[in-house]
Amino acid sequence: MDTLNSIKAFTKVVDSGSFTGAAKALGQTKSAVSKHVAQLEEHLGARLLNRTTRAVSPTEEGLAFHSRCLRILSDLEDAERSVADLHSTPRGTLRINAPVNFGGRYLADAVADFMKTHSELNVELDLNDRLVDVVDEGFDVVIRITSMPDSSLFARKISPFRRVICATPEYWRKHGKPEHPSELTNHNCLLYTYLLTGNEWSFDGPDGTFNVKITGSFKANNGDVLVSAASNGLGVLAAPTFIAHDAVKEGILEPVLMDYTETKASIYAVYPHSRHLSAKVRLFVDFLIERYSPEPPWDTI
Repeated sequence: MDTLNSIKAFTKVVDSGSFTGAAKALGQTKSAVSKHVAQLEEHLGARLLNRTTRAVSPTEEGLAFHSRCLRILSDLEDAERSVADLHSTPRGTLRINAPVNFGGRYLADAVADFMKTHSELNVELDLNDRLVDVVDEGFDVVIRITSMPDSSLFARKISPFRRVICATPEYWRKHGKPEHPSELTNHNCLLYTYLLTGNEWSFDGPDGTFNVKITGSFKANNGDVLVSAASNGLGVLAAPTFIAHDAVKEGILEPVLMDYTETKASIYAVYPHSRHLSAKVRLFVDFLIERYSPEPPWDTI
């Protein structure tokens, strides 16, 4: 038995005073409504309606049951409305994961601005550079810098990703500026621990796409630490522009090989597939795209 629809049919019969009125209100046939009520009475083992050729009225049991049914249907409508509201208004808690440097430099301010216009939202911002499991660890949105987003997740591009090869002017005067990426093998290069390509830097340039094996005396798992090392003349750095931007603009670091960039990767917002994407995720991702695409502020170097 379809209990919910039988309850709806029964309440409409009582409210309208007839099977015909209930059928019209529900958009069903009179026989379908009658069948629903008969099944409900059989299921409950009680007669809910007094039926005559001229009128239909609830029995004592039917009157009590009708009152309870109205409360049940009202609660159901409230529950449905609350879910609909969650998908139109960002509420609850939004759990975000992002790389440490991008999160600290740019995402923190973006989250604060987003929350100013969505005061009913709570945010948990988790910053680390490991590859988290979006679903198992319960994140709503994860910011990733990649050329190949995880096919098991939905991904939207937030902004392009650029990398700059740089060192201090003094370092270049002492060791010479490379005119081609292959010459970086002769330099002390600063290594990022979590780089997926290990000790290889990839380049796109006038002569195509290729990788260069590099070596160096210093390695770290944090971009700001590497910028500090490069700023102190320790070696050559391949840094995302969102990390190296300030040091380059201030003249502390000098970029080279500007015709050779990494263009395959982008900054993405990734999140689990869902038929009904919640408002908090949809609006936050839209907000980031509007804020940082197509030309993010950190690329102005």
